[in-house]
Amino acid sequence: MQFTRAEEYGVHGILYLAEQERNRVTPLSEIAEVQNIPEKFLAKIFQSLTKAGIVRSHRGVRGGFTLAKDPAELTLKEILEAIQGPYHLMKCITDRSTCPKEGFCALRELMILAENKLVSVFETYTLADLVNWQKHEKVITSS
Repeated sequence: MQFTRAEEYGVHGILYLAEQERNRVTPLSEIAEVQNIPEKFLAKIFQSLTKAGIVRSHRGVRGGFTLAKDPAELTLKEILEAIQGPYHLMKCITDRSTCPKEGFCALRELMILAENKLVSVFETYTLADLVNWQKHEKVITSS
């Protein structure tokens, strides 16, 4: 499994936003420049984040974005699903009709276990955790 560019850019963009003063309206051009992300692509990603209620869009000359939620209450799962939709390692996990194999499938069962663990990590960690790790350059190790 590999993150899409949209997910990677979205997380980096919102992480930058979370590092700013709470009510500072941050221009999209600034986020794109500092994070080295194509601005037009980031605009599409932030549209999804705005629609999901994760960020607020501010129009006008001094327009830009602010977080709509407290970083400590915003899980990585929420951010990723706002960008790409629900996470599934295999299509057959949610739609059995896509699998030509009938009955029990050991691979499908393994992927369900793996997906559950992955989603659990995304549900456990918040944007605030990422901000703290960024500040302290903490390396995440498996338990």
